[in-house]
Amino acid sequence: MTVVEVTPPVRPRLPPWLRIELPTSNSFARTRSLLGELKLHTVCESAKCPNHWECWSKGTATFMIAGDRCTRACGFCAVSTSKPLALEADEPARVAEATRRLGLKHVVITAVARDDLKDGGAEHFRQTIEAVRALNPEIAIEVLTPDFLDDDQAIDAVLAAHPHIFNHNLETVRRLTPDVRHRATYDRSLSVLRKVKSKCGAGIYTKSGLMLGLGEREDEVLTAMADLRQANCDILTLGQYLQPTLKHLPVLEFVTPEKYTELGVQARGLGFVHVASGPLVRSSYHADEFTRPSVR
Repeated sequence: MTVVEVTPPVRPRLPPWLRIELPTSNSFARTRSLLGELKLHTVCESAKCPNHWECWSKGTATFMIAGDRCTRACGFCAVSTSKPLALEADEPARVAEATRRLGLKHVVITAVARDDLKDGGAEHFRQTIEAVRALNPEIAIEVLTPDFLDDDQAIDAVLAAHPHIFNHNLETVRRLTPDVRHRATYDRSLSVLRKVKSKCGAGIYTKSGLMLGLGEREDEVLTAMADLRQANCDILTLGQYLQPTLKHLPVLEFVTPEKYTELGVQARGLGFVHVASGPLVRSSYHADEFTRPSVR
């Protein structure tokens, strides 16, 4: 019998520009304690965001509502895929209380995909937005939503609560979408963004993001950015994909900071009103840098 040695998969070594120093302030522990006390989920933890040490140390977090079990199994995402639990009726109030205690001027509220629910969790989004605003009338509210299967009633339910920014991520280029995003489609995501803008016009900012390093070509990235502008998307984020576990899609390229700068310039030339482009950029990373002076 011939014995064949199988080398276990390993993650590539991070380049210098992706190595971060962990903060040592007491603020991190205070934020973690508050989230634990209020029994809240964050995308910071569930999605293994590399910036959560920095954000929690600054007393901010991205709240993930509707549980921590997703009905989709995207190849890039670390959030658990399993049968979701029932929605918690008091979760909107707990999110609102967290924003009050943290003294947030800007909040990002996201959610797992809930394809098990008729409205995809849209009403839960509406209730959460309204609870946050009732407790913090001056806060800027950004939502990062799933695609709701492009259902108009679901989209309208979220918009009825008047968030300042509606974010839905395209995530990757058209060619790679079937492998990267479970059930989601490239054109459906563009349609969601287009509908939001057509329904609200200048009353809302739309936002989307792309991950780089999954094997996309530069011309495909430029096409995706142009497609987003055709959908009247206002704000763009570009960041490096990092493999959360060895079961997820591998990183095929570490894009250099210089290339992010170059792509950022090209994006602004397409007409985006704000662009965040860099290796560690994520959808909600430093989100308030745009919204506080410009929210309308």
